[in-house]
Amino acid sequence: MAEVDQGSAFPGEAASPAIDSLNATDSNGTDSTNATVAKFVSTPEGTALAYGSLVLMALLPIFFGALRSVNCAKGKNSSDMPETITSRDAARFPIIASCTLFGLYLFFKGVCLSTRKGTAQETEKIFSEEYINMLLSMYFFVLGILALSHTISPFVNRLFPENFPNKQYQLLFTQGSEENKEEIVNYEFDTKDLLCLCFSSVVGVWYILKKHWIANNLFGLAFALNGVELLHLNNVSTGCILLGGLFVYDVFWVFGTNVMVTVAKSFEAPIKLVFPQDILEKGLAANNFAMLGLGDIVIPGIFIALLLRFDVSLNKNSRTYFYTGFLAYIFGLGLTIFVMHTFKHAQPALLYLVPACTGLPFFVALVKGELTEMFRYEETPPESKEEKETEKKEN
Repeated sequence: MAEVDQGSAFPGEAASPAIDSLNATDSNGTDSTNATVAKFVSTPEGTALAYGSLVLMALLPIFFGALRSVNCAKGKNSSDMPETITSRDAARFPIIASCTLFGLYLFFKGVCLSTRKGTAQETEKIFSEEYINMLLSMYFFVLGILALSHTISPFVNRLFPENFPNKQYQLLFTQGSEENKEEIVNYEFDTKDLLCLCFSSVVGVWYILKKHWIANNLFGLAFALNGVELLHLNNVSTGCILLGGLFVYDVFWVFGTNVMVTVAKSFEAPIKLVFPQDILEKGLAANNFAMLGLGDIVIPGIFIALLLRFDVSLNKNSRTYFYTGFLAYIFGLGLTIFVMHTFKHAQPALLYLVPACTGLPFFVALVKGELTEMFRYEETPPESKEEKETEKKEN
């Protein structure tokens, strides 16, 4: 869901992110390149390291998010329950994404107000880019802390011994009283979860104050993993509708307009993974970034996670379709980078990822004679399962 471009400025990217080569002036990449500063030319080693690292970082949330998606419905909190995407949701998503993207474009391009002072007429922006990014930074600061805490919680739990004094807590908000009482929030957590929250808060403060690329990546990886884990397609047909719609969306906004590029250069939020191409020369203070948008990870990732759950439903102790989709993603992302460097032109990543991630698994299913079974596979939302169980008990 993004373009591949060279020479963009770091703070940001569009609602459907991209792979970009960035040139910035400060130590953490938050200011755009000054026209008088000579453009940094990355070495082949630095470029290879940057894109190799981005590919590796993209694979981690897809792999682990897909594995966690199999069991996430068994979580103890309502916030851990997956959000099921239906065919209607999938059809609407590209339209909603387009409206959001164009709305951000209007904000950043500038909705201007003309005022007259004496004989002179002055024009000024109603919405300042600085204030918009400040609001967005605070919004993603809170979301990032929660997402990172949820991501690292299973790993932190394994670090503590069994005799660790782990106290249980519950955050409960209700509406009404007695018989009419209705739960709004019912969140259970423990001491280990509080430790995760404290660590995530430190990362959040680091990101807000410094906008450092490592803090950005920690939040970005957390968002991507949570997206792959908690966003569930209800069937393969829905996945085709979603990927097909976003395929058109990506190609149109990258090749047809400058909207995505404009928003990409103005939007400050940890919704991309970045890696400096000059890290070999400057270390952690490097500032010439390659970038991969989270949309190009999460959208194919939720389809690959669906393939894993389909593998599990077959009860064959095989993960054929998951590994096929996973390898197809690696191929598609590699092809995106190759085409970008060959033609030196911005590329919409989903142009290559969608055909690869759908075509290869479908071909394997056709060869194995399981294509019909794949399209018949359907997941029932947790709420529907509970309703059916209640009806059975009543009957």
